[in-house]
Amino acid sequence: MRRPAVPRGGGGRHRGLRRLAVAAAVLAVALLGVLAGVVAGGNVGTDIGPFHARLSVSPATSGGTTVDIPPLGSLLLKSHDGPTHLTVELGALDQSRVEALIDDPASLNRATQSATDEVREGVMRLGLRTVGSSVLATLVLALLVFRNTRRAAWAGALALLITAGSLGTAAATIRPQSIEEPRYEGLLVNAPAIVGDVRKIADDYTRYAEQLQRLIGNVTQLYTTVSALPVYEPEPGTTRVLHISDLHLNPSAWQLIRTVTEQFGIDAVIDTGDITDWGSEPEASYVGSISLLEKPYVYIRGNHDSPRTAAAVARQPNAIVLDNTTATVAGLTIAGIGDPRFTPDKSTSPASGGLNPPTANELITNGETLAATVRSSPRPVNIALVHDPAAAGPLSGTCPLVLAGHTHDRQVNTLPEVPGQQTTTLMVQGSTGGAGLRGLEQEEPTPLAMTVLYFDQEKRLQAYDDITVGGTGQAQVNLERTVIAPPPTSPLGATPAPTNAPAPTLSPTPTPTR
Repeated sequence: MRRPAVPRGGGGRHRGLRRLAVAAAVLAVALLGVLAGVVAGGNVGTDIGPFHARLSVSPATSGGTTVDIPPLGSLLLKSHDGPTHLTVELGALDQSRVEALIDDPASLNRATQSATDEVREGVMRLGLRTVGSSVLATLVLALLVFRNTRRAAWAGALALLITAGSLGTAAATIRPQSIEEPRYEGLLVNAPAIVGDVRKIADDYTRYAEQLQRLIGNVTQLYTTVSALPVYEPEPGTTRVLHISDLHLNPSAWQLIRTVTEQFGIDAVIDTGDITDWGSEPEASYVGSISLLEKPYVYIRGNHDSPRTAAAVARQPNAIVLDNTTATVAGLTIAGIGDPRFTPDKSTSPASGGLNPPTANELITNGETLAATVRSSPRPVNIALVHDPAAAGPLSGTCPLVLAGHTHDRQVNTLPEVPGQQTTTLMVQGSTGGAGLRGLEQEEPTPLAMTVLYFDQEKRLQAYDDITVGGTGQAQVNLERTVIAPPPTSPLGATPAPTNAPAPTLSPTPTPTR
């Protein structure tokens, strides 16, 4: 039996439909391959200034760029059009590169200029990697689906055209001025106010960077100044402790701490908290300078420090983190407890006002917890550490000395005495970091403060040197020594007040070099 003849027109339509179906299948495979390639290979790691960053591209309908600064939030930029979205995620700081910027202020300008080239190079590598990954993924997928080299080649060509066209559209419509009009998400919603502060800060910091070297030179003269003071001569067995607090991410603080540690022969460093501002992961690299001190570093957490910050400090080989615990360092038994709060925002700065009743109760309870630990210690505690001096009250009579910070205002007081118990002195440190960015928000910058404590062989405080370095934009260094008079032999047992012996103020004149 003969089959009925098929009209020529019907056969042509059949072949046309088949070709259209094949073309649609090739296009679908190309699109799937592009998506798979972008997901698998559309990302690169690069260095931008002192940051380790990751750049990635993803399909989108409106383009744009997102700059992620975890965990603070994101900046959204209308940087370009087209079906691609760029994401820049800033990761950890490179400690060596940060220190290089600190040690050489001129390198900051070079880093700013090179950052643009680093971003451009990173984006170029991202584009090439994305194109290559998309084409390769499409070829593999097409060979698996069609098992036909010709169709796989057509799919690969389409993938190249789609990817290159999308990236080309983004490059052709780029708007550099978009960086000036970002949209903020997360904690960065306050960024417009912060940027306003930073513009003022930048002016002051430029002036500060120019004077930083002479400032450090003046600090090196402190040791000579101390030697000229005849009122107190430390005995050979004297233990020297450097009390610092509230660094608030100020990079120049580490230089000062290192200089004083070397010049004064410091045996141990005590930090009463707020080493960071937000307690975030990118800030954790800031604490890496602790290991450079090569001295025992005793630390308690402040209200701006997160548990993650404390963990980063604990990873330093010379660090000891106390949290309702005790440790013996340089012959001194030290007890400390971290601040019970974690409030990393500007409204919690000391200038914002006093304590409310719930917070005060929380701090008092914190002090009572540490006081119980001090009383149960198998060895008499020489020094107790709290971040906020509001927590120090319950420690009265438990130990001779309590160190605190938080207020950015140096003070020395005697806690209300407990009948039948020893007298306890409370020493509140100023901000060793000049209150960080907060120190630049006032008309007069907050000075950098630290104190050298001298303990005799019986671990009794004999004297202390208050060191004050002019805040940002200033280069004055001042030292004031306080000698604690020995207790009288009177049966009443009254202890006379300490005597102050101010040292000459070091002038901000440049130090000659040889």
